[in-house]
Amino acid sequence: MTTTTVQPVMTQEQAAWFAETFTRLVDNVGQAVLGKNHVVRLVVTTLLSGGHLLLEDYPGTGKTQLARALGQTLQATSSRIQFTPDLLPSDVTGVSIFDPKTQTFEFHQGPIFASVVLADEINRASPKTQSALLEVMEEGRVTVDGVSHRVGRPFIVLATQNPIEQAGTYRLPEAQLDRFLMRTSVGYPDHAATVEILAAAAVRDRAGALDPVITGAAVADMVALADTVHVDPAVLEYVARLAAETRRAPGVVVGVSVRGALSLVRAAKTWAASQGRTYVVPDDVSDLAEPVWAHRLVLEAEAEFEGATAAGAVAAVVADVVPPTVREQAPRQ
Repeated sequence: MTTTTVQPVMTQEQAAWFAETFTRLVDNVGQAVLGKNHVVRLVVTTLLSGGHLLLEDYPGTGKTQLARALGQTLQATSSRIQFTPDLLPSDVTGVSIFDPKTQTFEFHQGPIFASVVLADEINRASPKTQSALLEVMEEGRVTVDGVSHRVGRPFIVLATQNPIEQAGTYRLPEAQLDRFLMRTSVGYPDHAATVEILAAAAVRDRAGALDPVITGAAVADMVALADTVHVDPAVLEYVARLAAETRRAPGVVVGVSVRGALSLVRAAKTWAASQGRTYVVPDDVSDLAEPVWAHRLVLEAEAEFEGATAAGAVAAVVADVVPPTVREQAPRQ
């Protein structure tokens, strides 16, 4: 006899608490990164979806400040790894050191063992060092000398890279890009935010002045709660059609994988809960398609030469695929 496990579904009271806490997190981080509410919401969504984020932008736009602000907002451990060409994998993961007193090897944890890890200028490290992040980003553990070590929860890697400086850098391979739930850019602040930043020029470190507003355990609870958001079969079918269309899109060599489709569903659940809803709507999917999927596409060289972009390809697919208008199942309460 086969038994069916009934998955819990978020209640309206839980959704209201989730949305309120989400707003508190966004507002706190927003004190350090002015005028970037949407970007901050994407960062917090990545955190509460159990994913990792790649910040790609020009120098001086606040990438590092944003990552540090998130670390300050959580009552949890945080670390910063400055990636350089001479950085070794053991500098990231840790190393086993022989203890002559006990005649055994003792594992010394590296900076990756923190709740919030800032990987600054990740593309400056060698591919060997970049690959040290692959297992831990995907599986939440590090294997050294055949022994696995868990990094704990919550755990998020916030990596930054400069898209215009290519000298002395190593392009991130597609396998590693696929480990990031989202890729986004901070961009320059608008005029009003710029004036406010300049007026507070004496403040050298906005992120360092932030007070924590939530514990790491509460973040882990929110990640688990986001998983209980209802996704109608019609919305799942919509995501599947969008993913399939990216593989057939003009100028695209590699489209969105099943992992990419799963990532979009998970992010959409968090996005819906952040707005006080217990269920995902098609707009949640279309709103997040570009930051979740664009970095996963591989374009033909000729298409890139003609000015095509991955973001443009995703936008075209979203515009062409008709979203569902009828719900197949009502969310259980």
